[in-house]
Amino acid sequence: MDFIQGEIFAIDKPYRMSSFGALARVRYLLSRKLGRKVKIGHAGTLDPLATGILILCTGKCTKQIEELQSHTKEYTATLQLGATTDSYDKEHTVNHTYPVKHITEDLIREALKQFEGDIEQVPPTYSACKVDGKRSYDIRRKGQSVELQPKNIHIEKVELTAYDPHTHQLSIHVVCGKGTYIRALARDLGRALGSGAFLTELRRTRVGDFGIDNCVDFDHVEEWIENLVEA
Repeated sequence: MDFIQGEIFAIDKPYRMSSFGALARVRYLLSRKLGRKVKIGHAGTLDPLATGILILCTGKCTKQIEELQSHTKEYTATLQLGATTDSYDKEHTVNHTYPVKHITEDLIREALKQFEGDIEQVPPTYSACKVDGKRSYDIRRKGQSVELQPKNIHIEKVELTAYDPHTHQLSIHVVCGKGTYIRALARDLGRALGSGAFLTELRRTRVGDFGIDNCVDFDHVEEWIENLVEA
């Protein structure tokens, strides 16, 4: 592989690491091995609390980032019903609780149908969306309120894969287009159920032709680079 000229590959981003942090680690390892700075970028941010596919592009292949970001993505997610957090995931603690006794598996399946197709979705305020040139999450972390406008997105499929009526936790599989926030989907599903919901786990399992099976495990990136460059 010629990382200086340009390559496209995917890593399995670990839990509690930012996409930029994962990219920076790979850039450091590549630059150290090759003895020169490597141009590198990623094609689609993953939240620190999410794991899974992060596509990296080096050299001239960074010009393909925008195209790669438009590819269909797949996620598996676990949601907790009956409560919400400010960020719609476990980055923040529970701020409100809601009734759950009325929720059934059939009700969940019926509610999920309204999120398939071309829909409008308001991004989470704890996100990288910009407001007057500033990141929305930076504004929120300063204790200020933010109002974001809804965006048009496409969700090809969202299906219930498991539901525990005792813990009120459910798992879903989502196939979607660019700009979809699974955290916002959790928020909206909770509201549709007359309750609340937030993400407890999120994993991106596919981006275009890249699946977990052809990702480089982050813990073995250094070994992978050593073997490729020496080869």
